[in-house]
Amino acid sequence: MTNYGSLRVWAAFLSFFGTLGLPSGVAGTIVWAIEVDGSWRTIGVLLFGGAASVILGFAALALAQALRAVAEIGETVSAR
Repeated sequence: MTNYGSLRVWAAFLSFFGTLGLPSGVAGTIVWAIEVDGSWRTIGVLLFGGAASVILGFAALALAQALRAVAEIGETVSAR
């Protein structure tokens, strides 16, 4: 394992939970939209709750990509 192996482990961990979190957030938003009363509340849940769940789902994936990039840059710089 290299000096940046722990970053790669955390990146894999975040990728796993981001991959699971995104569909479950979308499913939760759909269930929530079904449960509310009224069409305006349903639209509000879909527009605001859906956007929030997608942003939070992609945040873990974006952080995982950033950790992978930092590990790659670190290994490239230390090899020189």
